[in-house]
Amino acid sequence: MSAILLDSRVVHYEVLGRGRPVIFLHSWVGSWRYWVPAMQSASISFRAYALDLWGYGDSAREADRYALEQQAALLSGFLNRLGIARVVLVGHGLGGLAAILFTRNFPGMVERLMLVDCPLDGKDVNARLGAAPPAELSDWLLARNPEHEPARLDAPKADPQAIFRSLKSLDGLSLFAILEKMKMPCLLVHGQGDPLILAHDKSRLETLPEHVHQIILEQAGHFPMLDDGARFNRLLADFLALESGASPRQLQLKEEWKRRLR
Repeated sequence: MSAILLDSRVVHYEVLGRGRPVIFLHSWVGSWRYWVPAMQSASISFRAYALDLWGYGDSAREADRYALEQQAALLSGFLNRLGIARVVLVGHGLGGLAAILFTRNFPGMVERLMLVDCPLDGKDVNARLGAAPPAELSDWLLARNPEHEPARLDAPKADPQAIFRSLKSLDGLSLFAILEKMKMPCLLVHGQGDPLILAHDKSRLETLPEHVHQIILEQAGHFPMLDDGARFNRLLADFLALESGASPRQLQLKEEWKRRLR
């Protein structure tokens, strides 16, 4: 277990591999732990970090730190403490929202951004997220199988206020406007069967710049990295391997490896 102190409060993280840094940020259910297969895949060529956000896993629990801006500030403090000046961010759900705000605040530090089942409007979030306890959300979103067990294991640790306050701070945020101003490649990944987050409106996505692109994983729900791990990790590898400045719109679920991964 690795940890740092930010304002005398514990932030837990884990790290694998060597190379350019990639930061994995978890959603509202679970913790850093369910990122392990993706971290192992990325660590072949990159240094992969996964954090526990405030109120989750083994990081500190303080209600005044649960707003989205505070979760983004956690990421800023973490990078500063470790001396990381430029990074790739992979954010899932809540982690995606924190990544968007961090990128808005420090665009020069983000090389590229992958947002997984991340709402771009508060209306895209199922109301059950703010009403059900973490254990119930876990039963709703996660299957009882070995692939999902890492997320189920840590889901009950979440402070329910961490979910509620993040949703409250989502109200009024113009996330599409933030994406429109981004200059780095941004890949939106959505599980077609996600009951928690609605798919982004195609007409609105068409208004975004060339370097923003969405790919739907047909066999996944809210946890594509667990539901369809082989395809997700292949897509992640292709995104990380894009040449600098290249648009993610050239990425597709290529038929040759669709067949290979069936």
